[in-house]
Amino acid sequence: MNINNTLFTDEEKDMLKSLLTALNELAGDLGKNDDFHKVKQMIIHSAEHQGLQRNAFGLNPIIFDLQTAIIAADEIKVGRAGIISILLHSCVANGTLSIEEVEKEFGDEIAKIIRGLLKVNQLYARQTAIETDNFRSLLLSFAEDMRVVFIIIADRVNLMRQIKDKGSDDDRRKVALEASQLYAPLAHKLGLYVIKSELEDLSLKYLEHDAYYMIKDKLNETKRARDAYIARFIGPIQEKLEHEGLKFHIKGRTKSIHSIWQKMQKQKCAFENVYDLFAIRIILDSPLEKEKQQCWQVYSIVSDMYMPNPKRLRDWLSVPKSNGYESLHTTVMGPEGRWVEIQIRTERMDDIAEHGLAAHWRYKGVKGGSARLEEWLADIRSSLESGATSDEQLVDQFKVDLYSDEVFVFTPKGDLFKLPKGATVLDFAFQIHTGVGSRCTGGKVNGKNVPMRTRLNSGDQVEILTSPHQTPKRDWLKMVITSKAKTKIRQSLHEEDARAASFAKETLERKFRNKKIEYDEASLNRLIVKMGYKYINEFYKAIQEEVIDVNEFIERYVEATGQSNETNEEATTVSAENFVQQPSENEEHEIKDELIIDQNVKGVEYSLAKCCSPIYGDPIFGFVTLNRGIKIHRQNCPNAAHLKDAKGYRVIRAKWAGKGNSQYAITLHVVGKDDIGIVNNITSIINKEKNVLLRSISISSKDGLFQGTLTVQIDEIKQLEALVKKLSTVKGVKSVTR
Repeated sequence: MNINNTLFTDEEKDMLKSLLTALNELAGDLGKNDDFHKVKQMIIHSAEHQGLQRNAFGLNPIIFDLQTAIIAADEIKVGRAGIISILLHSCVANGTLSIEEVEKEFGDEIAKIIRGLLKVNQLYARQTAIETDNFRSLLLSFAEDMRVVFIIIADRVNLMRQIKDKGSDDDRRKVALEASQLYAPLAHKLGLYVIKSELEDLSLKYLEHDAYYMIKDKLNETKRARDAYIARFIGPIQEKLEHEGLKFHIKGRTKSIHSIWQKMQKQKCAFENVYDLFAIRIILDSPLEKEKQQCWQVYSIVSDMYMPNPKRLRDWLSVPKSNGYESLHTTVMGPEGRWVEIQIRTERMDDIAEHGLAAHWRYKGVKGGSARLEEWLADIRSSLESGATSDEQLVDQFKVDLYSDEVFVFTPKGDLFKLPKGATVLDFAFQIHTGVGSRCTGGKVNGKNVPMRTRLNSGDQVEILTSPHQTPKRDWLKMVITSKAKTKIRQSLHEEDARAASFAKETLERKFRNKKIEYDEASLNRLIVKMGYKYINEFYKAIQEEVIDVNEFIERYVEATGQSNETNEEATTVSAENFVQQPSENEEHEIKDELIIDQNVKGVEYSLAKCCSPIYGDPIFGFVTLNRGIKIHRQNCPNAAHLKDAKGYRVIRAKWAGKGNSQYAITLHVVGKDDIGIVNNITSIINKEKNVLLRSISISSKDGLFQGTLTVQIDEIKQLEALVKKLSTVKGVKSVTR
């Protein structure tokens, strides 16, 4: 490449020649259609007409892009389209080459990748590291094309390798922090374990300089002893495997500096007390149809020679990880009483473990990698597009999704679902379908009724219980860990709040019109702020929930603005819908009409008050609200006295008839002695009760006593009384109250 540019140092000119040669050898398909020659000419034109715009670390962009392309081609196995995109995106960015010219010369596939890279470049234009408020835009750029993710990871690896003696300490720390928090987790998700380890180690070098070099020096000091131990350990295994006629090779792999440092931090121990510093990898040269058989054969041989730890067996052969990782891991007791981790896999599996999901594209007939990844990207797009998730929430949840281990659960029909470790019944419900999750009331795990917050374990058979009357609640956000569930719940709550605010606003405006009172937004907003509401939607929500009486608010508005409401009130026409005749002084203060509450009642809009949650059989009364029909309260409701004293004219008698509704949600408060097994005894009684479903349970313990809140679904009051009586007989329970 003949570039006459004074900004190329002599060293960079030599690097340029060697890099071009290396890339040409790695990416042989660039020679087709004269691609390599075309790309070189475009880069030369860009350098001659634009000059070189070095980055914050003073790195030459052409040299840097060539290095990135080599990493992408060699270590991630990105193909022709990705390599050309890496080499040309800087030319498009500096204006010497248009995206239309790229599309015309190389096709829309490469143009699409370059558009994604340009969006990422724009985010980095002002600073060396991405801040939280730009995170959403960064992910959107990633989500457009999978190869953008691979390329930007290669770019980050290259940058981390080059900045050792360049730029300021502050700039290096920012880039290192981002590499550890975003790009290493991304590499982990994609199965790029070698790159993930390198990014973590390099980040540690810049963020914890002394700790990094201490561990590095210790590893060098103990290398000879470690190698000798590995040789003693694998000798007998190698002999036995050869005797069985297996084709294989064995290698010892020292744990990364970062993983050793993490173990030291977690266990609060010195380097000398970290014993599992290495793992043994047995890699089989096996035909595809015999892969699993031969891996298990090796496991059998190893476990016959060395005692295995059954708790440390990890089978990713039967069901691979979502990033395509397949392997069989076991830990055995080696010579000198030391635990040694052994990884058993084939050449194909090792290639995927080294190069991630990109390697899947080279193995025809192997299920899955790209399909699973597309599903993951679809969840990201859904989170980004909903707008119901804040940037901070998105960052936190994205990290959870990237690093989470997995559990595998089954539907009653035998369908297999993969979820992150710690996922609950509610997570599983949303995994099946948003509609199922939104109507979830609980579940059955292995045939037993459980609340929706129950965590799932691998092998569980899960059936979701739903109700058409169920809707997402705000406390559900504490019950789920998957981004899909969190996004859908927030989206539903956001929509519900918007509907409630809109309805409340219409109600307020209608009341102003009925009273023939003029109002202006500015005065209204000043009064709302004066009342302590920071956001207008909070005020309308308070109206919707009847925390604020609309008529009282209008009176405050009239008083605050100095308007007279006397004539208006006389002229106000009372809506027949909300009218309840007040008794005269000569009449008894008791309303003769009685509302009959039946499952099939028609023509009356009523609902059960959430403050006391009445159920079929409770003594009740009705309260006529301004815009939400009749609310049914228990006679001993905490708000009953206030409602009857302050607004007795809106109270009506009511009683149950027929069979009531199917089930009611009731909250019970349990207090007792904090004995072992008492919670299991309580939940066991509830689960044995016919037509009683435990929806949620929350327990706290202090000074030998526990307090618990149970939410159950139940048919009627007699059933509730019987349940309370049974719970009260549990040894250690002191009180059960509603």
